[in-house]
Formats: sequence, structure tokens, C-alpha cells
Amino acid sequence: MITARFPNVPGVLLLAPVRGLVAEVPRLLAELDAFAPAQVGLGLSPAELASLHEYFVAGEAEPVVSLTGNETSEVRGLVRFGEVRVPNPSFVELLRWAATRGVPTVALDPDDDQTAALFAKHIGYVELVRRTVRERRVSRSPPTPSSPDEFALQWDREVAHGRGSRDFAEARDRFLARQVPPLAATRHPFAIVVDRERFDSVRAQLAPLPGPSTA
Repeated sequence: MITARFPNVPGVLLLAPVRGLVAEVPRLLAELDAFAPAQVGLGLSPAELASLHEYFVAGEAEPVVSLTGNETSEVRGLVRFGEVRVPNPSFVELLRWAATRGVPTVALDPDDDQTAALFAKHIGYVELVRRTVRERRVSRSPPTPSSPDEFALQWDREVAHGRGSRDFAEARDRFLARQVPPLAATRHPFAIVVDRERFDSVRAQLAPLPGPSTA
């Protein structure tokens, strides 16, 4: 896991655990305990956040999660670094942590309609075909780097290195970053948790933003 703070947006902490890896959870929760946020924003859509809370935090029994072939391959590639769970245990355990402490959580990503619009704007037919081919290729031969951190980055590079995919990811991260100053102004300290491969982009989007006005 990697973290960052922002002098221009005081009281904000960005955390980026490797998606799926159980070993990331204790450090994530330790960082949150030390930071003691008044609110936590997650790199999820509102629907994704609601589903995780309903089925994996508040529910009496966890449902069976069906995986795509690409997700199955990602798990198989990551499991050599330790136990892997789906859905992402960092998000699930974060929501449990927040619930027991009365810390509100908020989704920072676009909703489903906004995401679909961004996808259609940036990923045309040719890029969609190329992205599908890349997903199949990496599913057949997952990367084999020496650390889970590099695995997450290399997996993302293999699947989403096309121009349209990069533009889509940047637009989503730009949307996330715009939510932060007003939220941090109302409840701070404010923690943000995203998947590891989004860290560099989200940090770059947050760095030039003006600090929240508390006047």
C-alpha cells in the first residue's frame, strides 16, 4: 500500500492498497486509526458502495460472487503474494471499520450513467476491441513481477494502456478529485481510498487543486 498527503489540501490523506490482497487490510486500518478521519471517500460508484455495504457489511451472510475470466486470472496471478478475496477486502473491511466508529463514507466515482457516458466518450469501437484483446492476452499470461505493488501496476498497464482507456481513466479520476475540496471542507480530516493502480493519477489530479474554503 502507498499513501500521500497534500499541502494544498490540508487534512487529506490518500491511501491506495492493492486490490484483493488480504495482507493490505491491516496496514490500511492502522493508517486510518492513526489518521482518525471524520469522513472517508472511496474510489467506487454510489451503487458499488451501496452494494458492498448491503451484502458484505450489513448482510447476515455473504453472497456468492461470480468472477469474469479476467478477474479469475487476476486473482490467480496475485495469489502467489498471499490470500486474495473478492470483492476487494480493503473496501469491505474499511466499511466495517467505519460502521463501528460512526465514520461516514462517501462514493467519489461517477454514478453508473455518468460512467457510461464517459466510457462512450473516450472508448470507441476500435479501442474496445483492442481492450478486449488485451484482457484476453493478460488473462492467458498474467504478469509475474516480484511484488504485489508492481503486479497491480503491470496488470493495469497491460489492459488499459490504449489512448482511449487512459483518457477514460483520467476523466474518472478527475471527477473524483473535484469531489474532494468541498467534502474536506465540511468534514476533515478526510481520507480517500482507491485501488493501487489509480494512485499516481489521483495524486496528480489532487495536487494542483486549491485548498477547501472554511470561511
